[in-house]
This record gives sequence, C-alpha cells and structure tokens, in this order.
Amino acid sequence: MRKETSTNLENEKLILAGCGTSYTLDLIGGRWKPQILWRLLLQGCMRYSQLKNSMPNVSERILILQLRELEQDRLISRRVYPEVPPKVEYRLTVLGLSLKPVLCCLSNWGDANRPNRVVSPEPEVVAVGL
Repeated sequence: MRKETSTNLENEKLILAGCGTSYTLDLIGGRWKPQILWRLLLQGCMRYSQLKNSMPNVSERILILQLRELEQDRLISRRVYPEVPPKVEYRLTVLGLSLKPVLCCLSNWGDANRPNRVVSPEPEVVAVGL
C-alpha cells in the first residue's frame, strides 16, 4: 500500500488526469484485464466458472481481484443470483462496451507486430511401427 502523500502517487494522479491514453491503459492494463474484457466482449455474459476455465493460468485470487477492479471502474457488472450453489454472472457495462474499438485496435496491432506469435501447437503425430 502506498502512502497518500508520496511523490510517486502525486505524479501518477497528474499523469492520469492529463493524459487520456495513460488513463485508459491504467484501467484496462495488466496481464489479465484485457483477456477478461475480450472474453466478455465476445461472449456477452459469462459466469465466474466460465471465465476461470477460459483462463486456466490465472489464480483464483488474481481473477477475483481483477474482476473487482473492473467492476469498481464500472467497466463490468456483476450479477449475483440468490441460488444454491451461488450463480454469478459478469458482463460489460455500456462504458465497457465503449472500449470495443480500442480493444479491437490493440488486438490487431498486437497480432501484426508481436515478434514471436504464439500459435496453438498441432498435436504431434507419432508413427507406430508395424
């Protein structure tokens, strides 16, 4: 936790207040937020378990933290159904949906410019001797 009077925090506040790009990247930046936003953009609505299963490398703690931050920033909404077991759904808000052109541009730029594009590996074919 940072001190409220730190120079670093004051500089961050000034940058975010004066630069739209920095503000946007602060909201959607990080390792998992873009993936969460992209999945919700494509799916429309997802349950927590669907999100978790679609990103097997994210820890539960981090996923919950990222979802809370996105909800706090009003980019996603969370709906809890009063059922047992609990059912929770996430979807983009109107503000979150307004990021569609930004996310598409970032995705297209990344696809065109990343040096080592990760491609799903083809299953290895093993010849079986007769």
